[in-house]
Amino acid sequence: MRVWIVFLLCLAGHAMAAPAEEVTAVEDLAMVEEEVVVEEEPVVEEIIVEEPEVGANPVQIEVGDFDEAIEVVEDVPAENVCLNHHCKKGKVCEVDESNTPMCVCQDPSTCPVAEGEFEHVCGTDNKTYDTSCHFFATKCTLEGTKKGHKLHLDYIGSCKYIEPCMDSELNEFPLRMRDWLKNVLVTLYERDEDNNLLTEKQKLRVKKIYENEKRLQAGEHSLDLLAHDFEKNYNMYIFPVHWQFGQLDQHPVDGYLTHTELSPLRAPLIPMEHCTTRFFEECDADNDKYIALEEWATCFGIKDQDVDKDLII
Repeated sequence: MRVWIVFLLCLAGHAMAAPAEEVTAVEDLAMVEEEVVVEEEPVVEEIIVEEPEVGANPVQIEVGDFDEAIEVVEDVPAENVCLNHHCKKGKVCEVDESNTPMCVCQDPSTCPVAEGEFEHVCGTDNKTYDTSCHFFATKCTLEGTKKGHKLHLDYIGSCKYIEPCMDSELNEFPLRMRDWLKNVLVTLYERDEDNNLLTEKQKLRVKKIYENEKRLQAGEHSLDLLAHDFEKNYNMYIFPVHWQFGQLDQHPVDGYLTHTELSPLRAPLIPMEHCTTRFFEECDADNDKYIALEEWATCFGIKDQDVDKDLII
């Protein structure tokens, strides 16, 4: 009796899902009634197999979406693990057999060709390299050697004769450098509409300099005027000197400047200021190959009591 009820329910569901076959379903019912006792299970299996799809069943939708998602994932190529793996200049990312990223020296021949002489750089080996890419790739191949340890980017442009820096000229260098740093900060303050160039704390400090009526405006000034302004408006120069140190102290941020960290400032300056190299060499008072904040401040004439690590943040 139970089988008979199940059979009728299934048949009724079949009829509701396909009303166009109503007459045929009734005839099938009459024929099966005579054989139901003998062939209950075969008939039920046949009807279940042939039962058409029921409409929008939530379970079917979830399963269908899941299956589709699997197919999409299978079609997506393996993630490039090098995309978020950063290498220092002169190295490129490659993956090993286990798809683990690693940094290896770049082949200099794979560097882009220089578009002009303006891309040339000069190394401390007095050799001109087509681009900074060629320089750093070459330096990487020399890692672990004495030559590689001594090789650094000297300045931007093709190698040329740099005249020696006399003692009198060396004393003049910080006068121009301090004034230039102050003017750079003022320019950044004027252009920083979206707060992308200076932090809020930095802007407040530069604002005091910017609004000071005694500030020496940017321009060509005599060395005597620069020296006089530094003496009269000394406080205006304290933050610019600290700020520049903080901008260079990045890899890592440890309160010391290496030759590499100085490069962004040195490289463009040397062709214009021939005392640049000697100035920074003498800033390293203890000759340990690092310039500490205190040494940096002393080079620019900042008094010991005004050296403040909080100003470089």
